[in-house]
Amino acid sequence: MSHNNKDLTLSAPLSGPVLTLGNVPDEVFASGAMGDGIAIDPLNDCLHAPCDGVIIHVARTGHALTIRADNGAELLMHVGIDTVELNGEGFALLVKQGARVSKGQALVQFDLDLIARQCKSLVSLIILTNSELFELRPITLKTVKVGEPLLHVVARLTGAAKVIDESVTEASATIRITHRGGLHARPAALIRKTAQAFSSQSQLHFAGKSASCDSLIGLMGLGIGEQDEVQVTCRGKDCEAALQALIAALSVAVSEEHHAPVAAAPRRENTEAGVLQGVCAAPGLVCGPLFRLNGIELPADPGNNVPDEQLQHLDSALEQVRGEIRHTLDQARQRKDVEEEEIFSAHLALLEDPTLLEAATTAIEHGSAATHAWRDAIQAQCAVLLALGKPLFAERANDLRDLQQRVLRALLGEAWHFELPPGAIVSAHELTPSDLLQLSKQHAAGICMAEGGATSHVAILARGKGLPCVVALGEQVLEVPQGQRVVLDAANGRLELTPDDARHAQVHQLRDAQKLRRQQQHAEAQGTASTQDGVRIEVAANVASSAEAQLAFENGADGVGLLRTEFLFVDRRIAPDEQEQRQAYQAVLDAMGDKSVIIRTIDVGGDKQLDYLPLPFETNPVLGLRGIRMAQVRPEVLDQQLRALLQVSPLERCRILLPMVSEVDELLHIRQRLDELCAELELTQRPELGVMIEVPAAALMAEQLAEHADFLSIGTNDLSQYTLAMDRDHAGLAARVDAMHPALLRLIAQTCIGAAKHGRWVGVCGALASDPLATPVLIGLGISELSVSPPQIGEIKDRVRHLDAAQCRQLSQSLLNLSSAKAVRQACQHHWPLS
Repeated sequence: MSHNNKDLTLSAPLSGPVLTLGNVPDEVFASGAMGDGIAIDPLNDCLHAPCDGVIIHVARTGHALTIRADNGAELLMHVGIDTVELNGEGFALLVKQGARVSKGQALVQFDLDLIARQCKSLVSLIILTNSELFELRPITLKTVKVGEPLLHVVARLTGAAKVIDESVTEASATIRITHRGGLHARPAALIRKTAQAFSSQSQLHFAGKSASCDSLIGLMGLGIGEQDEVQVTCRGKDCEAALQALIAALSVAVSEEHHAPVAAAPRRENTEAGVLQGVCAAPGLVCGPLFRLNGIELPADPGNNVPDEQLQHLDSALEQVRGEIRHTLDQARQRKDVEEEEIFSAHLALLEDPTLLEAATTAIEHGSAATHAWRDAIQAQCAVLLALGKPLFAERANDLRDLQQRVLRALLGEAWHFELPPGAIVSAHELTPSDLLQLSKQHAAGICMAEGGATSHVAILARGKGLPCVVALGEQVLEVPQGQRVVLDAANGRLELTPDDARHAQVHQLRDAQKLRRQQQHAEAQGTASTQDGVRIEVAANVASSAEAQLAFENGADGVGLLRTEFLFVDRRIAPDEQEQRQAYQAVLDAMGDKSVIIRTIDVGGDKQLDYLPLPFETNPVLGLRGIRMAQVRPEVLDQQLRALLQVSPLERCRILLPMVSEVDELLHIRQRLDELCAELELTQRPELGVMIEVPAAALMAEQLAEHADFLSIGTNDLSQYTLAMDRDHAGLAARVDAMHPALLRLIAQTCIGAAKHGRWVGVCGALASDPLATPVLIGLGISELSVSPPQIGEIKDRVRHLDAAQCRQLSQSLLNLSSAKAVRQACQHHWPLS
């Protein structure tokens, strides 16, 4: 064996004819989803070590094991296809996990006849599982004998830095997957991002298969479902820290959506004449002409391509699409659209996936056109996901098809070229996330699809855009003539193909009434909001940038009730300096005219990590170093931010809000520091200083806090999860984390009573402030400021103007004694119906 800590020659672990992966009778292996490799159809009954190394993983059933060579290359050897189903019968393991082995050493004895009779195939695999660091170069594709040279393993230049020497330690753990639906694209992207923060090599092992945490497609290709147990192994100098971080990332339940889940009922049979029945993905009622959208079809590949030219075409197209996705991500971040950001972050990661890129590159090197190579690489990965037989993974194949279409368009020099007729309802076999964004920009009235699911990324985006969407309508929807007028009743999952004039008129009437109401609310949004008995309620906006502040001002905001300053600190390699911060805060003040702006100090730490601000790893980050607590660990960060805030002009329009306060001493400490900084800067006035009420302790201590704070602002999102002991991102519990719970309302009431004793005002800046059903309750409990998302300012002001504050006070007290959030909501709908 030639060995210089980088390159390596592997000897044949079996005797028999050599096959390329593409000829293996299993699409998971053949597609390269597991990694690059080669296969042997064995003529002998013993698997031997292809090199010196350490056994790092052994399948429970003995049919597969992974060896790490001394240069860091990791090789999965898998005897036969579907042999896991033998459950160990016919296999005799000759080594244990952790054993040091020598080239040629016998590893597994197996029963050739038994495998041949009971399994799909005897063909056995040698797979390089960390192909992001190494590449395989076959020496022979003929019949080999055990011990003969088979493959060269060559270190990639880009991966060389992460190659680990033998002296470095390894850490591993077994964990149960809690991500809803298993390890599909978005959770896999989280795992990949977590692993990339460490120098160690990390892998997941499941059901005899392994995948590098660097490969999204490799991770998804494992087919790990919810509640499955997986093994995590990390190898490198920071393996313990990497393992802990991966355990946390694998344990956190990334919900498929941030809203209450939409029931993904199976499609009902179309029993009603003239109506197609599907599943609601986003509610709404619209009518209009149907416009069918078709995907890109490629002509036959002529096959006389110059590989270098085609590789250049592919590189250019990939870079163009990456740029487009980054632009989409920037816009999503500015709007604080977490769902859209997560979806397209996963797309960006998929676009950089080594498995996908290697498959396309290899096809081009063998003469394929870039267009066909890319399409075939994507289709192979889609086949892997579809073969897993899990609906959620099949939906995620749609994300790959999205990237297929986008890159093909870039390669063909085509723009997204569909011109929609006005008010069109778009039909398609299955739309992709980027299609949805384009259709939203072109003001499509609604979406209906033959396939798709209510938890698909398209469904999530449609809900976020307020675009009515029905999925799983069946192929019949594609047979409806282009331009036929239809009614899409998305809330009930119905597409009405032959609505009469009366039905059209009814739909138009309902839509017109809703539109007129919105226009009136917008027209009156600039005015103040007072109840019918004269109680003034300030309706401010939650924003995360000066652009959002400008939008809020145009929408009639009475001020900024919450500026989240994290937008300045995330997604960058170095911290913003004092000058950059001051300019950003000043821009928000300038955008708001003469109105006040409440600026929350940085709320990172725990689950919101910054690359340049290393904080200790925490097993329970939401109960860790968050918000104001970080100032105890890194006081210079808050000092710099306070200095920047004290230099805005005019200072009296700036109010400072402290997050995650749980005791009076924290407030007094920051107050004192603020006074010292004012003295340093020779300021005669100090801006108002407020406290966020987002932990139960702060609500219970509201009277004591109000003695030293100028105002209180309730963050109902965190207050809900801390009071109810339910993670608001937990897929199974998210729908129950409702701030209308009587316990939450009691804490809000107690906060208002405590503040009133010192003449302080209380606002709400959490999601509850944007819920019009909650408006009368909050006013009744003593809230005088509601900070909402900018598009809802007009609606909430209109709601305030139709209420009587005295009646709100009287009825709200009775709600505190109800049994549940559901009961509170029903009572609110009864007392103050939403028309």
